[in-house]
Amino acid sequence: MPHIAETRHLRWSPEQMFDLVADVKRYGEFLPWVVGTRVRSDDGAEMVADMLVGFSALREKFTSKVHKHRPGTITVEYLDGPMKSLSNTWRFASDGQGGCLIEFECDFAFRNALFEKLAGQYLDRAFRKMVGAFEARAARLYGADGSSNSSATSAA
Repeated sequence: MPHIAETRHLRWSPEQMFDLVADVKRYGEFLPWVVGTRVRSDDGAEMVADMLVGFSALREKFTSKVHKHRPGTITVEYLDGPMKSLSNTWRFASDGQGGCLIEFECDFAFRNALFEKLAGQYLDRAFRKMVGAFEARAARLYGADGSSNSSATSAA
């Protein structure tokens, strides 16, 4: 099962980054491959949302439950879609200087073994593009940034 782990140090506060990641309804505005989103329910602590992802003519819908523990953690639980499983966790911690450390982890498995093998070949590049889109969005919303990062990607 492919696994992604990323740690970033960003100049924005944990609250700002939490709010940006939790704003699922806006993902279609800045995330690559996200064609659209629909929030089915959101009580502030838990959200159920659909995300339509597209690559050329291929379109797939995912439904997830998002657990929000402001400002420290967001966990995403996969409910329905083309995957066998998908889970991710965002952790936001203050760096003591107005910025934050963000940890992101994602595990997933495709129902189709061929898709999983293909995904493993492009996973790191696609993931970096997605993370860059979150950082660019933060810069647009909160001002210019400086960041440092480290990441690890593996397919198990």
